[in-house]
Amino acid sequence: MGASESGPAQDSDEEARRRLNAYTYLSAPERLEHVAIMRVFCGTLLADLAVPDIMVKLRQAGTFAAGLDADTLTVRLEQLVAWGNLLRSSRTVNASSISEYQRSRSRYQLSKLGERIQRDADGVLTEADAAREVSNELLALVERGLRELADLVTAPGGVEPQEGLERISTLFVQFAEFADSIRDFYAYLGQVLSRYDLDSAEYQGFKELLLDYVEAITEDVAFRAPRISAALDTLWPHIPALLDRLDSHAQGLNGISTQAQSESRPDIRIQRSRGREFADWEGLRGWFCNIDGRGSQVDQLRDATLRALQSLLANAKRMLRSATGEMSRRKDLLRLARWFDEAAPRDAHDIAVAAFGLYGARHLGIPPATDEVVPAYTSWWTGPVVEVPVALRERGSRAQRGRASAVEDHSAQKRLLREAARQRAAARAAAADELRSASGRFADVRLTSAALGLLLELLATALGNAQLSRPVSTDGVRTAGFDLESASSEDAELRIRLTVRRTAGTRTMLYSADGDLLLDDLELDIGRTSAAVDGEAEASVS
Repeated sequence: MGASESGPAQDSDEEARRRLNAYTYLSAPERLEHVAIMRVFCGTLLADLAVPDIMVKLRQAGTFAAGLDADTLTVRLEQLVAWGNLLRSSRTVNASSISEYQRSRSRYQLSKLGERIQRDADGVLTEADAAREVSNELLALVERGLRELADLVTAPGGVEPQEGLERISTLFVQFAEFADSIRDFYAYLGQVLSRYDLDSAEYQGFKELLLDYVEAITEDVAFRAPRISAALDTLWPHIPALLDRLDSHAQGLNGISTQAQSESRPDIRIQRSRGREFADWEGLRGWFCNIDGRGSQVDQLRDATLRALQSLLANAKRMLRSATGEMSRRKDLLRLARWFDEAAPRDAHDIAVAAFGLYGARHLGIPPATDEVVPAYTSWWTGPVVEVPVALRERGSRAQRGRASAVEDHSAQKRLLREAARQRAAARAAAADELRSASGRFADVRLTSAALGLLLELLATALGNAQLSRPVSTDGVRTAGFDLESASSEDAELRIRLTVRRTAGTRTMLYSADGDLLLDDLELDIGRTSAAVDGEAEASVS
């Protein structure tokens, strides 16, 4: 396979992997906390929230995550960002201190993929087990809408673009709702009919459901499907021209997609409304018509109804055999289970022996420990446990089998760890080079996130190492305020040194991808470490 073929396939696999990672929070150990956090973001529109705002909303909702502290909540939010469910906000932050800046810049907003996944998850959590009614009346509206649209399109002059747009949007919304209700109902029906423990009352209820409700659905679909197919056959030759006319009347977001393609920007993709693409009409026609011998959804609906009736008949046969004593002991087993549930532990063992005739295994031929003297009348149930070797327990022999396994090879993991360490070191070295090149002209450059993080790390160390002293006036009296002495920090491995000087009236502005940071009365000077320090660092490494 050439590079031109493998490239798009790899990109597609990577995109699929990225989207599937967004589902990880639903199976993580902290999934209840993650779901509560995502519901807070789904309750807002185009809003970015900081950690304190999220904590207030969680307490107001009274959810499982209401007791999270700020540090734990930050960890959960960062994990959701890594999975792609949340995004970092790009709002400019004004802060009076470094700690306030670091807290305030951690603002988050919902991603489109995260909102879609959480919306589907809430639907599963609230309505997954319910029996959904089939919107059968929508099928009549779909038939009427297709016939009226076919009459308007085939009339002289055609349909007005705005009226055609309204009719098509309404038509596909009705069809989508009907098709979804059909799928949900038959999925519930298959779950019910797969049970083989139905009693007479449950069987009677599901029998009426099948014979009355399902029959009404299939009869209505079978009655209206030929009429819908005829309307689609009349409308089909005019669909391409109709779609072109609608696009010329109202492009919607498709104009943005066309402009992005002309500017070679494939990152902007548009999902058009139902009915604006020819593929939507092909799906609608394939639901009611048998195209190219692939079968229609109407045929599948008829086959599913037949299988449901067969499952109902199988349950009826099982219940008849159970009534004549030929098959099920369901009632007896339920009574026995109730005895187990109500009995004490000692009585439960006696019931199990009486019901099944099964006794616990006795391990013979293995002497107990030398310091334990067990009387002969001691029951094995209450006596001390004897450790049985695995070989004797599984194979009945003490002999060792096979050969010793080889030492596991961890070279691949070591290579991955070395590569990860090398990449981290390279990223920090690049950040150090960026800071050294930007020294003295911070107002003219925009730092990357890695460079700003390294600068904040050096600045915090320098301020922690600084010595504060009161300045002395010319007459020997100490004045108010403090001066910085020896306010510097360095990283011998990166060969970078930061010197901080306090100068009244100075304003140092740092621009970065994560926001802007203003330092009052502080000047920053970044340079390389001295040769002596470099030599000591190299000697220590060697």
